[in-house]
Amino acid sequence: MAENIVGLKRSYRCAEVSEELVGRELTLMGWCHKQRDLGAVIFIGLRDRSGEIQLIVDDNSPEDVKAKASRVRSEYVIAAKGILQLRSAPNPDMETGTLELSVQELRIVSESLTPPFYIEPQVEARESLRLKHRYLDLRRPDMQANFMLRHRLTSLTHSYFDEQGFLEVETPILGRSTPEGARDYLVPSRVHPGNFFALPQSPQLYKQLLMVAGFDRYVQIAKCFRDEDLRADRQPEFTQVDLEMSFVDADDVMEVVEGYMARIFQEILGETLTLPLQRMPYTEAMERFGSDKPDLRFDLELQDLTEFAKDIDFVVFKNAISDGGIVNGIVVPGGGEMSRKQIDSLADYVKTWDLKGLPWLVPDEKKTRGSVTKFFSPEKVQELMNLTGAEYGDLIVMGADRWDRVKAGLGQLRCELARRLNLVDGKAHKLLWVTEFPLLEYDEEDERYVSMHHPFTMPLDEDVDLLMTEPEKVRAKAYDIIMDGTELGGGSIRIHDQALQQQMFERLGFSEEAAWANFGFLLEAFKYGVPPHGGLAIGLDRLVMLLAQTSSIRDVIAFPKVQNSSCLMTQAPNAVSPEQLRELCLQVTTKVEAPTLDEDESEEA
Repeated sequence: MAENIVGLKRSYRCAEVSEELVGRELTLMGWCHKQRDLGAVIFIGLRDRSGEIQLIVDDNSPEDVKAKASRVRSEYVIAAKGILQLRSAPNPDMETGTLELSVQELRIVSESLTPPFYIEPQVEARESLRLKHRYLDLRRPDMQANFMLRHRLTSLTHSYFDEQGFLEVETPILGRSTPEGARDYLVPSRVHPGNFFALPQSPQLYKQLLMVAGFDRYVQIAKCFRDEDLRADRQPEFTQVDLEMSFVDADDVMEVVEGYMARIFQEILGETLTLPLQRMPYTEAMERFGSDKPDLRFDLELQDLTEFAKDIDFVVFKNAISDGGIVNGIVVPGGGEMSRKQIDSLADYVKTWDLKGLPWLVPDEKKTRGSVTKFFSPEKVQELMNLTGAEYGDLIVMGADRWDRVKAGLGQLRCELARRLNLVDGKAHKLLWVTEFPLLEYDEEDERYVSMHHPFTMPLDEDVDLLMTEPEKVRAKAYDIIMDGTELGGGSIRIHDQALQQQMFERLGFSEEAAWANFGFLLEAFKYGVPPHGGLAIGLDRLVMLLAQTSSIRDVIAFPKVQNSSCLMTQAPNAVSPEQLRELCLQVTTKVEAPTLDEDESEEA
């Protein structure tokens, strides 16, 4: 029968005791990690969020304590009162390995079923099972360490931005749906039938209004929502450190963010971050790394082989170049040691990025081998080596197709090679800024230009005149901060000139009426004196994920969704009653079963 803790007051958390307390009577409470009954002696590992300590029940303990201790099983909640003493056989692997509590009073506060998996670090259990029983998964020490790190980061965030003169302001969760960006989550209004609120994809418009309001520096740890397909570093609801500043340009915003990152590295990692961070224009990042979020912890840069390939009588090269495409290559030092099967698997990998093939060569003094050796004379092999810096025994892989396919395919392959060849030091971090993004990109489906970031992003001053004539050449005052090949966050300087903003809307295909219909409240505010302003948002979840050195964002979100945006623990989303639908003037026309996710899908989420 469960007992209460009336009359007992916890003295310390389990791992907060020290040898200075030896000989004192203490009361400790927590979960039984393990119980070992040796007959004359019973050992119980007592665990809470601080760690674990050993309880000992022996001849010095009352008979009722011995009886209770023999009943204790894993994950029982217990309270123990006794004398702290030194262990006769210390355990160097435990933080409290020199100490134990000699139990004089024991209460079984709550019993537990046998857990479906062990409550221990790096447990070997299916992710679907862990997510179904997330409350147990969160008991594991490594998971709790992630959330302690997250707590330290949020606390540091508040203090840093307070020191920098930022005001924390909460913005609405229920707002209006606006075009551009990802798909909104919509909330039907009972009071206004047929109308909907939208959950915020970001506080973008609100924080710009705060600048109009004269708040000067705003920050918020904001909850955001986007109805989009999930992956390892993306969730439908996520948290970002959102900031905005008045009377600034890009350098000012980046300087504040660099100081924030330096404080994080110093206080959380104990490392000194060298400032200022490297800056790299978008075009350079794409040309060298095939990505606008390049991982600089290893080499394997993309090299342009288009001019060289014009003289190679290989139909794949010729067709790509004649169609306006390119040929790029990557040199893999020592890659010639890879088997044919391993190299072929690389070709299969790039197909997932729409790159149809992966011609390759391994230069050798005696006989070059590869998939395209018959098209390369010894002289051309040597010319290729001179051009790329390859040496005998290196692997040269090549891609020939449209610019976007080659860059995407080889850019992803570069990172995959680093993973397979263990080229990355998991404890090392590399940060940089990627700048001068294209302001617009052409949407072939809608046959119009759309914003690369959002419609309020300022063009570079020298490119403004190109907005209506050569929009594809216009660069933005936009900047992304990248850490270890992951986009931590991005921002821009905003348009504060009304005429330029109207021109931007025209370029995006919005009539004046449409612009006012969607953004009228912001445009109206801009009539009353708007300061130059800009800002940035950093993904807090992604930042914690990288600092915790875990591969999934789900490991740093307490109750995450899986690949199909459902929660395995609560079975959300779920159907609602007909009465609720009637209140909202809604009718479900298609009966849909509750979302399910099998185990294999969960592992891929």
